[in-house]
Amino acid sequence: MAGSVNKVILVGNLGADPEVRTMQSGDRVANLSLATSESWKDKQSGQRQERTQWHKIVIFNQPLVNVAEQYLKKGAKVYIEGQVESRKYTDRDGQEKYITEIVLRPFRGELTMLDGRGGSGSGANDYGSGGNDFAQGGGSSQGYAATGTSSAAPGPIDDDIPF
Repeated sequence: MAGSVNKVILVGNLGADPEVRTMQSGDRVANLSLATSESWKDKQSGQRQERTQWHKIVIFNQPLVNVAEQYLKKGAKVYIEGQVESRKYTDRDGQEKYITEIVLRPFRGELTMLDGRGGSGSGANDYGSGGNDFAQGGGSSQGYAATGTSSAAPGPIDDDIPF
């Protein structure tokens, strides 16, 4: 195989407000706790079953850290796209431990707010990989997007379409 891919896509709800900290370098990092759930009907008992998986999300992408800090709250539904990373650390008792996280690095990763403005569910807000140019999206979602490219807000279309 010529290459490999390390990409994770998750859609879930935040279990807590984002924690934003400043590192020694002056860069900020956001930590999120994301729950994904699946449910099914048990074949033998006929009862509804549910399983929830918790994911640790770490955002190093500075524009996305700003978005997480300003707009994300506990319970918010989000789309996350990042990479799986495992690391070793030493806890307070001197024990070596391993942790696996979903990491959004500068110019990589994506964060999309799926609840819409004010949690109404009427739109989606997309914050892409690295830029901080905000443009109002068209269509019915009327979301706000931050992408790595500069784009102007779409204006009215000048044509003779009757609908």
